Amino acid sequence: MGVRAVGREIFVSRGCTLARGVVLYSPCHIFGAASLGEGCVLLPGCVVNGAKIGKNCTLGPYCNVREGCAAGDGCRIGDFVELKRAVLGEGCKAAHLSYIGDAELGARVNVGCGVVFANYNGKTKAHTYVEDNAFIGSNSVVVAPAHIGAGAYVAAGTVLSGDVPQKSLALSRPPLKIKPEGACGRYLNDR
Repeated sequence: MGVRAVGREIFVSRGCTLARGVVLYSPCHIFGAASLGEGCVLLPGCVVNGAKIGKNCTLGPYCNVREGCAAGDGCRIGDFVELKRAVLGEGCKAAHLSYIGDAELGARVNVGCGVVFANYNGKTKAHTYVEDNAFIGSNSVVVAPAHIGAGAYVAAGTVLSGDVPQKSLALSRPPLKIKPEGACGRYLNDR
């Protein structure tokens, strides 16, 4: 089976390489000598610019993979995920609403919803390394430079500004405070 295009607004520039079994859903843009491996599926709204995508990857909808990025076989780069100068190892998953910039992820890393790799401090850009089988929970911020060890777990909502040893848990949430009757008088229906 060759490349299958579903819809009319599919743009592929010269110099791009699409392997057998690639499925492209409209609209999508592939340019800058991008390479898509066998069995890749690009859902609507994807932009891939000069990136190398391995076999059997699923992208989108609405992801942006910028120039110089690479993803190994079996990756999931989901909806509203942006990659910038990032390398994802085999089987990585970033399902939705995340920014992965200036980072190198090992195999089978899970990046939760809303995770941001904060790579710029206003003057310089720093790099983050994440080893195999690490888990980064939803709404976490990874402040570069950082190194997350193999099998480490970053709990949801964590602001990570340092290194996490392998198989360790990183957690930086403040404790939840409940104030009884603290919401009284704040809403019109609360009279």
